[in-house]
Amino acid sequence: MTEKTTRASATREAILITAERLFAEHGVFAVSNRQISEAAGQGNNAAVGYHFGTKADLVRAIAKRHAAETERLRVPMVAAVAGSRDVRDWVSCMVRPSTRHLEELGSPTWFARFGAQVMTDPGLRRIMVEESLTSPSLQRIVDGLHGCLPHLPAEVRAERADMARQLMVHMLAERERALAEGTPTPRASWHDAATGMVDALTGLWLAPVTNPEEEKES
Repeated sequence: MTEKTTRASATREAILITAERLFAEHGVFAVSNRQISEAAGQGNNAAVGYHFGTKADLVRAIAKRHAAETERLRVPMVAAVAGSRDVRDWVSCMVRPSTRHLEELGSPTWFARFGAQVMTDPGLRRIMVEESLTSPSLQRIVDGLHGCLPHLPAEVRAERADMARQLMVHMLAERERALAEGTPTPRASWHDAATGMVDALTGLWLAPVTNPEEEKES
C-alpha cells in the first residue's frame, strides 16, 4: 500500500467516524459536509464529497461499516439455533448481535443514535433497510421466526415486525445516549439490556391476536 493510499484510507476513516458522531448528536440534515470536514481535521472542505459523494452515499458507507461487524457476530448465533421452534431463540439472534457490537465498540458510541436519526427520514431509512436486506443471516432469522408463528395473519406479522424494529432502534439509541451523558440506565450492561429487549419482543410476538369479528360483538 502506497503512502498516498494509506493517507486516503486514514482520511476516509476519520470522515466516517466524525460524520457518524455529528449525525448522531445533531441529525443528518443539520450537519453540513463542510462541518464534517472541519471536525475531521481536513483542510479541504470538499473532502467529504471527494471521498464519498453525496450525503446519502456517506450515510450508506457508515451503515455498511457497522453492518459487516454485526453480520460477523450474527452468523454463529444463527447457526447455533438452526431448526429451533422457540421464538425466543430467533428474537435473541435479532437483538444480541447489535448490543454486542455496541459493547465491543467501547464507550462512547454513536451508531445507535445515528440509526435512530436515519430511520426517521424516509429517504435515508431506505438505505438502512436495503443494507439489512443484503444480510443472509437476517433473512434466516425472519424465516425462523415466521416458522414458529404460522398462525399469525400476514398483516399482524408485518405490524409486529414494525413494532419490533421501532423498539430495537429507539431503545438502543436511548441506552447509548444515557451512557454518553452519564445518566442512569435501567440495566447495568449491554448484555442485560439485550435480555430485557428479548423478553419484551418475545412477548410481543407471542401476544394473542384479537379477532375483528369478536371485537365488534363485544
